[in-house]
Amino acid sequence: MIRATTFAGKTVAVFGLGGSGVAAAQSLVAGGADVAVWDDGVAAREAAAASGFKVVDLSSADWTTFAALILAPGVPLTHPEPHWTVVKAREAGVEVIGDVELFCRARAMVAPKSAFIAITGTNGKSTTTALIAHLLRELGFDTQMGGNIGKAILTLEPPAQDRVHVVEMSSYQIDLTPSVHPSVGVLLNVTPDHLDRHGTIEHYASVKERLVSAADAVVVAIDDKWTGQVAARLEDSGRLYPITVGRGAVLVPRLYAIGSSLFVHEKSGSYATSEEVVQLDGIPSLRGAHNVQNALAALGALRALQELADRGEVELTVNGVPHRIWDIERIAQALKSFPGLAHRMEQVGQTDQVLFINDSKATNADSTDKALSSFQGDIYWIAGGRAKSGGITSLAPHFGRIRRAYLIGEAEDAFAQTLEGQVDYVRCGSLEAAVTAAAHDAGLERGCETVVLFSPACASFDQFRNFEERGDAFRRIVEMLPGVSKSRGTV
Repeated sequence: MIRATTFAGKTVAVFGLGGSGVAAAQSLVAGGADVAVWDDGVAAREAAAASGFKVVDLSSADWTTFAALILAPGVPLTHPEPHWTVVKAREAGVEVIGDVELFCRARAMVAPKSAFIAITGTNGKSTTTALIAHLLRELGFDTQMGGNIGKAILTLEPPAQDRVHVVEMSSYQIDLTPSVHPSVGVLLNVTPDHLDRHGTIEHYASVKERLVSAADAVVVAIDDKWTGQVAARLEDSGRLYPITVGRGAVLVPRLYAIGSSLFVHEKSGSYATSEEVVQLDGIPSLRGAHNVQNALAALGALRALQELADRGEVELTVNGVPHRIWDIERIAQALKSFPGLAHRMEQVGQTDQVLFINDSKATNADSTDKALSSFQGDIYWIAGGRAKSGGITSLAPHFGRIRRAYLIGEAEDAFAQTLEGQVDYVRCGSLEAAVTAAAHDAGLERGCETVVLFSPACASFDQFRNFEERGDAFRRIVEMLPGVSKSRGTV
């Protein structure tokens, strides 16, 4: 655990007692702060009290006694309107921050030159984060991974010279981290998402940009409008590592792809060379064009970190001994052993002719687009949940390969309206009914690569607490189907 000693001897309010909120409270208490916790949910308050936390009703508390409000990232900061705790904090002149900010302050105090890689983007950030962490571990580094993926950041081991922190950051977390200053910031893409919490795409993009603008080195995928503009603004900073999958980018990339082959572009004075790092064909966990970009971003992060270390700006050591990170042969081998990410293009079962794919992490249409484009055969598509802005109209180019859609949750009516006359669909209501129907229909198909794909293009909150719970439910339902053998892995 990381001890948040920067608030030692002060009183701090914590609102939102999910995983990150509880971890923040524990970190603050361990660091010597007096912590008052609260949550709108009775069960969360009771669990906190049972764990020994001081539960204080923040709606009637004296806010002038608080040095800060630690806000859970899922709580509205600005849109559609600030949460009532935010209003009270601002009226009292109390700063509003999140758990990642506590990490950043701890790092600045105890190990400011320790390696810290922060990854953001609308889609692909979890896979890229997991891939970077995997590569670093395979290269011998003590690697801590968390944030918006896996463990709450304050439950990780603390910053140190021999340690690398790889942190996924959502736009909500960036909003709550004013002093974020990673060694390497990675920006993958920006497409409309979470606009209910950011108001406009312009504001959403500006939040993402703030993460990389504060970094010592910046890896930006320059293939979409918003990220291309970010890269252009950073072009003369001397910190930019543009990456591209070859879509006619204007800036000269540091890393690029030709098909599924990844190259690094090296500059030395007036000379420039390109060297192939790896060929992704044959790596099941990195299948699809979207994973070409993810892998490029991971390589860019490693290359940037090595150059920071060469200049003495970052400490890269193993057992106190300087250790090189940029070793193409070892990196290529490590890429081939990447196991993939749970709930993202995860194969959870199969019959003789049908693959069952859990892509529960696809919470918007852009992410589902990546999944649909990864298969050549017939697709039996399960979709729905709590719809996001834009719906699924952007997926129309894939409709011809969808044999039937199975709709669930709050989005049933809206998705049915979009699919009417273009894709055969069934209103199923529940996930269990959808899986059962899709499995039956797919089992009648005699073509090649028949897939039951659960890629919801929606948030999970209408029926599940999160996409992990939703994906686990899908896997359990699949494993109970007759004739299905369990299989784990990423396709």
